[in-house]
Parts: sequence; C-alpha cells; structure tokens
Amino acid sequence: MKKHFIYASIFCMTALGISSCNRDYLSPVPETSVPAESGFATEQRVTNQLLSLYEAMKHGNFYGGRFVIYGDIRGEEFINETSNLVTGSDVWSLNPTNSATAVERLWQYAYLTINKCNIFLDGMASQGTSVVGNDVAARYIAEAKFIRAISYYSLLQYYARPYAENNGGSPGLPLRLSGIVNATGNLQLARSSVAEVYTQILKDLNEAEASLPSNYSTPELNTTRAHKNTAIALKTRVYLTMQSYADVITEANKIVNSTAPFTAPTGVANALQADISTVFSTFNTTESILSMPMTATSGDNPGTQNQLAYYYSPTVGNREYSLNPNGIIANTTWKSTDKRRSFIGTAANKSWLTKYKIGTTFSDYVPVMRYSEVLLNLAEARVRTSNSVDPQAVALLNAVRTRSDATTTFTTTSFANATELINAILLERRIEFLGEGLRNNDLMRLLQTIPAKGTISAKAPSEPGYIWPIAASELSLNPLMKDN
Repeated sequence: MKKHFIYASIFCMTALGISSCNRDYLSPVPETSVPAESGFATEQRVTNQLLSLYEAMKHGNFYGGRFVIYGDIRGEEFINETSNLVTGSDVWSLNPTNSATAVERLWQYAYLTINKCNIFLDGMASQGTSVVGNDVAARYIAEAKFIRAISYYSLLQYYARPYAENNGGSPGLPLRLSGIVNATGNLQLARSSVAEVYTQILKDLNEAEASLPSNYSTPELNTTRAHKNTAIALKTRVYLTMQSYADVITEANKIVNSTAPFTAPTGVANALQADISTVFSTFNTTESILSMPMTATSGDNPGTQNQLAYYYSPTVGNREYSLNPNGIIANTTWKSTDKRRSFIGTAANKSWLTKYKIGTTFSDYVPVMRYSEVLLNLAEARVRTSNSVDPQAVALLNAVRTRSDATTTFTTTSFANATELINAILLERRIEFLGEGLRNNDLMRLLQTIPAKGTISAKAPSEPGYIWPIAASELSLNPLMKDN
C-alpha cells in the first residue's frame, strides 16, 4: 500500500466508524463499525462525527500537547535537558529536517484534523443537514469550520513565511477544502499563498461566528467547544498575526468592555479569574475561552512524551526542558511577589515550569485561548494603530499585570512613548503565557530574530531554519508541493 495513510487511511479510520459517545464532550467511543455511507444516517452519528473533530484536534501530536510545546521550545525560555529527538531537541536547536518527528507528525495530524472537518462538511451537505435539521446543522458546520480554521492557522506558524514579510505573498499551504476518502481527492495540490490561506481562515471564522451558539449549558462545554466568543477571540489572534491592527480592535471590542473591569458583554461571560492559579486547577473557568479537555481514561489523554507536564514539570514529568536562567525568569521587572512566579519550581539546581501538575495520566487541560490574550491583543493593537501611549491599552495591560502583581500599576506616565508601551505589552505576554505555546507566534508575526539560548545561536529571519521544512511524506505524495 502506498503512503496514502496521511490523507486517506488514517482519515477514513478516524472520521468514520463512530456510533456512540460516552460523555458530553470530545471523546466519542465507537461501538460498531459504521460504513461511510451510513456515517450521517442518524442524529447520534452526526453528533459523534462532530465530536470526533475535537478529538482529532486534541491529539497529543497536535493541540493535546506537542503543538503548544513546540511553540515554546523554539523560543528562548527553555533549555533542553535530554537531547531526545522524539521530544523535540531538534525543534529546540532550530534544525529539524523534513523527516523529523516534529515536522512529520504535526503536519500529519493537523491535516488529519482538516480532512476530518472536510469529510464532515461534505457529509453534512449530502445527508447530515437533512437528518439533524437546519438549525443544528448550522451550529455543527460552524464548529467544523472553526476547527479547520485554527488548524490551517497553526500550520502556517511553522511551515510558511510570516505574513508580515511581504503581505502574505510567500508560499503557504495546500488549501484542501474537500474530504479525501479511500485515497481519492486533492492529494496533488500546489501551495496557495500565505495570504490566500489567511483569507480562507477568516472566511471560515466569520461564517463560524455567525452560526455558533452564544453559549452552552455548562461551564465545561463553554470551555471545550467553540461558541461565538471563541471565533471572535481567534480572529483577534489571526489579525494580530497579519498585523491588521484595526481589525483586531474591531473584533476584540465585541467581547471586551471599554473600561475596567474588562469582561465580555455578550455570549459567554468571559473574564479574568481573580487568581491566575485557578485557571490551571479548575480548568473550566470563564477565562478559558478554549481548552483541550483530558481525563484519566486511557486514550482520552495525550499520554507520555506528548503532554505539557511530562515536558516541563520537575516532579511529575521527565524533566525534558528546564527554564532558561537567562530567559524571562531573569527579568527584574517580574517581581518575586507576582503570583505567576508560583509556577516556577526548583529541582537539581535548575528552574522548571510547574503550571501543569498532573502526572501519570497527564490530564491537565491544554490551554488554547485565554481571555487575558484577547486583552493583550487589544492593548497592542490600540497602541500600534494610534502610535501613542493609549490610556485604554495601559488599562488593559494593568488588568493582566495587577491580577497577579498588586504592587505594580502602570499609568500613561510610565511610558515615554508608544514603543515603550508596546515593549511592556510584549514582555507581559512572555510572562503571562509562559508554557502556553504563544512565543513562536509572537516572534514570527513580528519577524523577530529567535534569541540565542544555551548553546544555540540566535536565528535571524533570513537564515535557514527560521521556519520548518515541509514534511517529507507530503513531498513524496504530492509532486506539486515545493519545499521551503
């Protein structure tokens, strides 16, 4: 059998054959094998097909762990301790090859998720909508489009040149928008431009926002399934990545009140938690706009060598990555009294990240988007559009900082100019989202040099390795594909 498994066999095995669900979120368990033509024959099967899209997204090789981990270890905040290629030592060293574990598996599992979304959308068009009715179908289709959008966005951050380089004119990704089943479909497809892929991402998100529910019946579902605020929040991230700052403001204003305390005025009542530690212990909070849920059940968590605690924790993990003593933890403006310092532990005379605490089953929820990100996205966009020390931007920065550090309050006089305020916002992002996978995004979107760390030299945007090569399997299967 040819290596069609990335686009066909895995897709067919996981996108079909699901007929029941053991709980209300993300982890359908098959009882019988369902033929492709019957996959959308009943309301329950349609629902389970939808839940399987989230299950694909939360795989350990995607948002269940490794996508988030790679986003941090490419940056300067961590030091590799094991030299293990399986756990990303080449990602940390900024030199993975086409056949590297990270390069191959992230590509594979992101496109697996995309293809499952495409199969679902095709199935809804041909049969599913008539089975569940127009209203339910519209919501389900919106969730699939949201998942497809975040998957394409995620791939762009590693395998394509940043949008800022030439307004998205660089080669992007093969833009597959129809399902591939039984090794048939758009296997051979040239790369669309970065701008074209972003156009599709925003199209999916705008359509998703229009049809997603405003909220769900439980805090758990509001955290683990996409609703209107989820799509809006992701658009603030996407537009920030594209440096479309006016659009960031337009989207963020939908879910952020104009004055403190900043909360979402519509839909889910998204807001900061009073104590940052709550976000990483309770999991289902109004701050958690989207998280990947995990349980202790085998097969419903990413397992070892995938999950965040395994990589970072000195007590329940494998101590794969310690904190760089010259990274953000050395910054003197990050005070010892800041509650976020409680996420730093010490072992073997080194510092370690302890945000993620659950060992053995590694069932910490994985943060995908938090409300604090939306606040800082808005703050940065306001400064960049006005080129001034914007008072609302200062208030938004204060909301994030003073939540954890009550001894620090910024005023407009704290910053001599817009550049100083932007630098403070970017510094706050490094502190607030340490270990949450956003560092790579921030470096790429601003075309910044990846700083040196340990024995690894800095990597400028013009140097090989600034972005990843294309997965070897894609190059072998798709003759129209060109490598980076």
